[in-house]
Amino acid sequence: MQSDCKNIDEFLNINGFQNYDKNLVITALTHSSYVNDGRGSYFECYERLEFLGDAVLKLITSEYLYKTFTDSNEGNLTKIRSVIVSDEILAQIALKIGLSAFIRLSEAEEKDGGREKQSILACAMEALFGAIYLSGGYKEVESFVIKHMNKLIDDLNNNRSVYNAKAVLQEYTQAESKVVPEYKTVKETGKANNKTFFVEVRYNGQMLGQGEGKTKRAAQQEAAFAACKKLKLIEE
Repeated sequence: MQSDCKNIDEFLNINGFQNYDKNLVITALTHSSYVNDGRGSYFECYERLEFLGDAVLKLITSEYLYKTFTDSNEGNLTKIRSVIVSDEILAQIALKIGLSAFIRLSEAEEKDGGREKQSILACAMEALFGAIYLSGGYKEVESFVIKHMNKLIDDLNNNRSVYNAKAVLQEYTQAESKVVPEYKTVKETGKANNKTFFVEVRYNGQMLGQGEGKTKRAAQQEAAFAACKKLKLIEE
């Protein structure tokens, strides 16, 4: 997805970042392929900032979940957090805000579709969190994260049975035959930044459920939920 912003400063300001070190941000948006192409050293790519940003993101989401869902145990909080900090969700947000337009890639990675690869988008998003944390502080990152993820967090909490369905189904199938369910994406519709995925879940050659969602994970959960209802493992 191309950003409508003309430059990186405009992009950052529109997304609520006012205090930042531009050089750190540029590093956060530099893929290793770019520096490996002879344009810099390892320390000028996003990998170290990604490491920091991942920790910052987990702390922000953990604190938010701890304070918001006071009746949830550790297991439920961990399950919700694992979805929130997943590559699928981070890549989805990166595409939504137009981050991909500012990532620096080698020519080979560019031709290989790197600008829309889930792993690169997610890593760049985490690296950006790391860069903003170092230069703008915790609150600057926290504000962005909560703004873009609070609705998803509430949805996850309100539909726990749906989001736990994959685990419930797998526990059942492994107990029955030690075989795990298979999820297959049968169709994708929409543009790169607004896709809908259609998934089937099968067990021992039998199709147990179908689901759709804006991410593969969400579609898989819906399919697993349908399978669990069919097998009477969980209530609606």
